Amino acid sequence: MGDARHAMVNGALLVEDLPVEGSSPEGGTISVWTLNRPEKLNALNSDSHKAIKEQCLRVEADDNVRCIVIRGAPPPESPEGKRQKPVAFAAGADISEFVGKSSDDVRPFFEDNAWEAVWNLSKPTIAMVDGFALGGGTELTLCCDIRIASDRSTFGQPEINLGLIPGGGGTQRLCRLIGYGKAMEVVLSGDMVSAQDALDMGIVNKVVVAEDLESTTFTLAETIARKSPYTTKVAKRAVRAALDLPFSEGVLMERSEFVALFDTEDKEIGVNAFLERSEADWVGR
Repeated sequence: MGDARHAMVNGALLVEDLPVEGSSPEGGTISVWTLNRPEKLNALNSDSHKAIKEQCLRVEADDNVRCIVIRGAPPPESPEGKRQKPVAFAAGADISEFVGKSSDDVRPFFEDNAWEAVWNLSKPTIAMVDGFALGGGTELTLCCDIRIASDRSTFGQPEINLGLIPGGGGTQRLCRLIGYGKAMEVVLSGDMVSAQDALDMGIVNKVVVAEDLESTTFTLAETIARKSPYTTKVAKRAVRAALDLPFSEGVLMERSEFVALFDTEDKEIGVNAFLERSEADWVGR
């Protein structure tokens, strides 16, 4: 990848669009979102949600953005003699914003939140998880299509310890991802889940040593970003339908999407490139 095309700080979120060499149509980028509250272990607050929702609207409207990677900012260096803060993707919600709030106070926020904004993106999303991903942090990873974690990462839904339950879709997405029994264990115990256990359960796709996390994540993101952007959206839509549709209806939906792709320019480009053993030069339609 080349240098960042855009770099911006939006309060609690650092955003960079990284050009992808060899993407087609030309100009493809990976949009990298860094949760940027390291002094608070990147805990999600109202500013975080606002910034993420704004970026979801931006990338959805930007044809150049082919894939989104979400990660946490590394902790700052602690002064000499002070304990170093741990690494975190997002160590949950900012609990200080919950104090004294009633259901009427929090309902508007949770009805228009960043988790659903990420979940509803038509473009592929990857959570690059290093360190703590707890509560709302775990839920943010669950809203991504793919999760890659370092071996020092920790997941969990500790809301029950606060007299609450997950409120960002955690109960529903965990159940669909890892099954009823395991989801109940995670939610009802409030216990932390190690990276290896998360891999065994199916919460994450892959676990690598921390030193390899960035290269592993961006290699996959670049691979995705070089596919036809139109076909990628269709593929995501078809796979996502399996979560909502009965099996027989999902198969019919897939068939309809598959057949419709035969009318696209990218189908002809891809088939001819395969037969000619050449690189496909996608047009995105």
